[in-house]
Amino acid sequence: MEDLRHMIDRPALIAVCCIISLLVVGSFYSANFLSPFYLKQQLQISAFLGIIALGAMMVILLGHIDLSVPWVVTMGGMMATAAAEWGKNDLLALPFALLCGLLVGFVNGVGVAVLRIPSLIFTLGVNAVVQGLMVLHTGGAAPLDRATKLMHELAIGRVLFGVPNAALVWLVVALLLAMLLWMTPIGRSMLAIGNREGVAYLSGIDTRFIQILAFMIAGTCSAFAGVLLAGYSQKAYQAMGDPYLLPAVAGVVLGGASVFGGRGTVLGTVVGTMLITILLSMLSVMQIPDAGRQIMYGLVIIIMMLIYGRERRASF
Repeated sequence: MEDLRHMIDRPALIAVCCIISLLVVGSFYSANFLSPFYLKQQLQISAFLGIIALGAMMVILLGHIDLSVPWVVTMGGMMATAAAEWGKNDLLALPFALLCGLLVGFVNGVGVAVLRIPSLIFTLGVNAVVQGLMVLHTGGAAPLDRATKLMHELAIGRVLFGVPNAALVWLVVALLLAMLLWMTPIGRSMLAIGNREGVAYLSGIDTRFIQILAFMIAGTCSAFAGVLLAGYSQKAYQAMGDPYLLPAVAGVVLGGASVFGGRGTVLGTVVGTMLITILLSMLSVMQIPDAGRQIMYGLVIIIMMLIYGRERRASF
């Protein structure tokens, strides 16, 4: 019985119960909350945020945070559409955007792991630099480049039982990261660094490499989400990633990840992201202003930090 309790992802289970409760309560407000169309729509919207959240989780597992998300997402969309136009080749768009995200993640990782600058400060600075580069690229106006057919299909197409392609892409990313975390030495090293970086270093783990790798994964995920968002809206636009930073962090902590590092699961992050998306949808249907949603995100992060902060201190 004790082993069974350890196998159950308690935060994920709690988040699932919250999702079901929200849908049931919402059904009293509108019957559409339980319709297959609504659920598939929420699954599609969750996918964009979910891919960003999975990348953010990799960094949070180390006890760091990536604040460059907003403009790395924007960069991903802009560079994908621009690359397709430059090379007159739709197949160039996706890999070029992912490469840009990978490079920004590498810079973040070097700044944090090698230069030892706090991630909160360094990634915020990188976000400002990327913003400036994108403004230079576009001249401050909305880009004229259009999304490719592949980007559009990945974002809104439905080829398998009516399930959005974006959700299938999200599933693939989640499975890959889950295998990385639980089936490779790299994943175990990430958890070890998040729990005790000094001890991990003394045990022979290359802590710099692991931290740089985590930031590279986060940058790639953010850029990939930007590609999908550009495909969804048929074009990239200024500040398209701004609404995603706080919800991504909230989804990670709702899924049970500790903001102090060393704890978190892919399943918890996926379910936490879905919970955030459905809650946001309900607030929109009930015409709650954007200020109310921002207050909600902040409260979620503060409350979860208090909970996990107490648990962390109790374990010392």
